[in-house]
Amino acid sequence: MKKSILVLNAVLALTVISCKKSTESGNKSVIKTDSSETVITDNNGKIDSVTQSSSTIEVNGQKVEKTDFVYKATDGTLVKVVFKNDPKESNVAITSNKKTFTLPKTETKNGETIYKKDDMTARVKGDSLHLEQGNNVIELKRTKI
Repeated sequence: MKKSILVLNAVLALTVISCKKSTESGNKSVIKTDSSETVITDNNGKIDSVTQSSSTIEVNGQKVEKTDFVYKATDGTLVKVVFKNDPKESNVAITSNKKTFTLPKTETKNGETIYKKDDMTARVKGDSLHLEQGNNVIELKRTKI
């Protein structure tokens, strides 16, 4: 009886000792939570109140800039608009209802940038985007946070 109690205590002691894990060891595939906050700033370093994300990458020594905005139509529909600028071409990609229209930049004049492909034209000036296709005109405004 004494032997079985001693063996049982030894097994329990070994179990307790072997199950202790430090915070450094343990499951290495657990991803730690990132507590950092993303803040978008404009060119002046001020916090931007417009919903946007921007990225600049360098390919073969040439910079390619992509800027995403969320626009809102007069009927309340949200539209994702991505402006892409690189040395070869500049275009805008407009996504709504799981459809994306990509229009190349054709001209810039008087603070207005015009993108055009086939019968579709996008005119961007300030915070507004006028999308024209045939007789249809859709007014879009950048959304605020």
